[in-house]
Amino acid sequence: MTQTQNTTHGGPDALGVPAWDFSSNANACGPCPTALAAVQQADASLYPDPTYAALREAIAAFHAVDAGRIVLAGSASEFIGRVSAWTAREGGRRAWWPAQAYGDYAQAAQAWRLERTDDPAQADLAWLCEPASPLGGAEQQAHQVVGSALQVVLDRAYEPLRLRGVCSLDPVAQNHVWQLWTPNKALGLTGVRGAYAIAPEHALTEARALEQLAPSWPLGAHAVAMLDAWLSSAAQDWLTHSLPTLREWKRELCAMLEDLGWTVTPSDANFFCATPPHRLNAMALRSHGVKLRDATSLGLPGQFRLSAQAPEAQVALRRALIAQKERVA
Repeated sequence: MTQTQNTTHGGPDALGVPAWDFSSNANACGPCPTALAAVQQADASLYPDPTYAALREAIAAFHAVDAGRIVLAGSASEFIGRVSAWTAREGGRRAWWPAQAYGDYAQAAQAWRLERTDDPAQADLAWLCEPASPLGGAEQQAHQVVGSALQVVLDRAYEPLRLRGVCSLDPVAQNHVWQLWTPNKALGLTGVRGAYAIAPEHALTEARALEQLAPSWPLGAHAVAMLDAWLSSAAQDWLTHSLPTLREWKRELCAMLEDLGWTVTPSDANFFCATPPHRLNAMALRSHGVKLRDATSLGLPGQFRLSAQAPEAQVALRRALIAQKERVA
């Protein structure tokens, strides 16, 4: 297995679960006890309500929007594929996404033959993500995109894990775009798939059209349980209390890497990108139980994305990096 094959995605791989995983952007304080208990207690012997009426109303109340604006999805990736299919079905031909972005935007566009355009004003579908992956900052073209593209989706996967700053789009602008939420990262439960989108304020017809494109029961019992738990005050309190810990772990990690000669790019989220002082053998690190996310496939060759992790994980990373440097020397 090549280095690229092994590090193009975060989390477990063909070698199993990394002992010290910096490659996943999930909340390292997790899993959230409330959400984990809800998932473990979910009754998988029964179908969920096919209309998800109670869940839909609860999500709408949580975000203070009309329930008709809520579109449930099997995952963020499933929604990305579905909205791309809908755009193509409606006659859309072009899509725009940032130069550094989640790969599923481009993959879905290719699958539905949406041509990549460098001009958001020519886009029938445009993607934004804040905090952005992999750099963890604001999208510099956000206001231009919202003011010009036909349909805009704001991916908010990492908004709950924001450690500083605020979204560059104010609440008025947010009401004019699709908002895609995937709470499993914030809850530390990435193995449970489940997401939802909030349609723009005046897009109830479009929301119904996207609902009609969904398969039956896009959410299983465990996803419903996770999303229900996400809306609870207990889970939200746990998340709020986890952020100062993540902020300190991130500060310590950045300081450690800079001490070893890395160049660290500032970010607003619980993850960031950094460039090592010499060529890094990520597979050699993996043999030490340490996994980093190679950012080459994200448009940043030579850089790695790392998430804030507990002190013991940082000790393991430091040892592995020092050991590799000594072997090179």
